[in-house]
Amino acid sequence: QVQLVESGGGLVQPGGSLRLSCAASGSFFRINTMGWYRQAPGKERELVAEITSAGSTNYANSVKGRFTISRDNAKNTAYLQMNSLRPEDTAVYLCNANGLARGNYARLDSWGKGTLVTVSS
Repeated sequence: QVQLVESGGGLVQPGGSLRLSCAASGSFFRINTMGWYRQAPGKERELVAEITSAGSTNYANSVKGRFTISRDNAKNTAYLQMNSLRPEDTAVYLCNANGLARGNYARLDSWGKGTLVTVSS
C-alpha cells in the first residue's frame, strides 16, 4: 500500500505563490505516475498536473505557464509550485500516485486526504 501526505496549502492573495508537497510512504515496489488533482465546492475533481517517474509532465490548460510539477524519486515526493494564483484556483488539492505493489506487483492507486488552497484578498 501507498500512503500519501500532502502539505503546503493555505491562504494566499491573488497573484501570490504556494508550493505543495506530497510524500509517499509504505511498502511498494515502484511508484509510476504522481499527480495533483483539485476539487472546488460544487465542482468535479479535475486533473491539475501529473508527472511520470521519467519526468514527463502533463498540465491542465488552466494552469499551464503558472504551475510546475516536479518530483524527487529518491524521496518519493512530488511538488506543485503554484505561481500567479487566481481566486478560481481555490480548491482542495489532492495527491494521487499509482504504481506496483511489492511482492505480487499488483497495481496500486492511492489518494491523499488533500490540502486546502484558498486564493482571496
